[in-house]
Formats: sequence, structure tokens, C-alpha cells
Amino acid sequence: MTYKEYELLAFLMANPGQIFNREQLLNRVWGYDFEGTTRTVDTHIKTLRQKLGDEGRHIVTLIRSGYKFEVVV
Repeated sequence: MTYKEYELLAFLMANPGQIFNREQLLNRVWGYDFEGTTRTVDTHIKTLRQKLGDEGRHIVTLIRSGYKFEVVV
């Protein structure tokens, strides 16, 4: 897991249930001066889910809204 993926996961976990769009995640995790595209978030989310295996289900995609970390009990 890269440091940026770790930062993304940590940020989502620190804000459970809160929905963040791609731009918000880019700004909060990568910073305002990041020169990539919002699709960078999608790529890191996909990689995180793969690396987390079954636990990746906690990262939820909300179509046309963004992503959230959902605690499943």
C-alpha cells in the first residue's frame, strides 16, 4: 500500500459515514496543489479495495456523490 493510499484510507476511516466527492478527497488527501485528475481517486480506491480484500467492502461508492467509509456491524 502506498503512502497516499494509506492517507486516503486513514482519512475515510477518521470520518465514517461522511460522503466525500472526488475533488474533496483530492484536496484533503493530496492537497490543493495536486496536478492530477479526479480519476486518481478512483484508481486509489480500486487499489485499496483489492489490497484490503473482504475488508474493502467498508469503502462504499455512492453514484454521482462520491465515497464513504461505512462501518459494518
